[in-house]
Amino acid sequence: MRIFENANYPFVQHRRKAYVFSGLLLLLSLVSLVTRGLELGIDFKGGMEFIISGAREPGATAIREALTPVLGAEPEVKTYGAEDILIRVAAEGDISEVQQQIVETIRQRFPETQPEVIQTNIVGPRFAEDLKRGAIYSILGALLVIFVYILIRFEWRFSLGAVAALFHDVLITLGLFSFLHGWLPFSLEIDQTIIAAFLTIVGYSLNDTVVVFDRIREYMNIFKTKPFEEVVNRSINMTLSRTVITSGTTLLVVMILFIFGGEVLRGFSFALIVGIMIGTYSSIFVASPVVIELRARAAARRLATAR
Repeated sequence: MRIFENANYPFVQHRRKAYVFSGLLLLLSLVSLVTRGLELGIDFKGGMEFIISGAREPGATAIREALTPVLGAEPEVKTYGAEDILIRVAAEGDISEVQQQIVETIRQRFPETQPEVIQTNIVGPRFAEDLKRGAIYSILGALLVIFVYILIRFEWRFSLGAVAALFHDVLITLGLFSFLHGWLPFSLEIDQTIIAAFLTIVGYSLNDTVVVFDRIREYMNIFKTKPFEEVVNRSINMTLSRTVITSGTTLLVVMILFIFGGEVLRGFSFALIVGIMIGTYSSIFVASPVVIELRARAAARRLATAR
């Protein structure tokens, strides 16, 4: 199935506009990460988490104000699903005592409620630090393995192009999580589930990039007299139908997951939606143009040496 017959869009000719656009997104992402940071879940900062039913009516703000003097620090309180509330506390100590304090405080301050803890979770600070370090290593390790894989299958310029595109995708998605947390009606906490989403984004974006690279290599052998930019642009256009169909159908499934998957999966599916869109863009406007620029610089150096 092809939805773009004889496509001949000038993607490569507009790559410098894409550089400006990507550069602006990367800059804004870095600024947001430095100034706002990320909303880390208890997986990465340690603490206790309670999901409580029967206490939705007073509202998150009123419950937060009631619990702050009792717990000694302001807890994170937000609605969770249709009927429950989610309370995250950075407190240390016995989880049963903290749980009892929360339930009794809500019951005393809001007699009309019937709070009941239906789920608890606790992560120690040391374990949280180990998880954070492991998450960073997993992403960096994935990028390294991808670089070596592309190096073996193609050449080092293609490896740099693929890794640049993946770094672009992950950083912009992280920047969006940083900028939007606290503004959206669902949690954008970075936890183990979100790390899995980022690794999924890396794999998806790489798959799309490799398809384009493979067509470039094929056309380099067929159109040996054509300029490399023209070969790349032809390759992108010939894989455009596959790119759009694959991305579109995947986005459709993830959108359904986002809408109907419930509160727990909303952050995960949101990361995938953003990552798939940015990954599709980067395969066309980041990975391949990086290869073009590297080959152009190598050709310029050879010409300068010959002179």
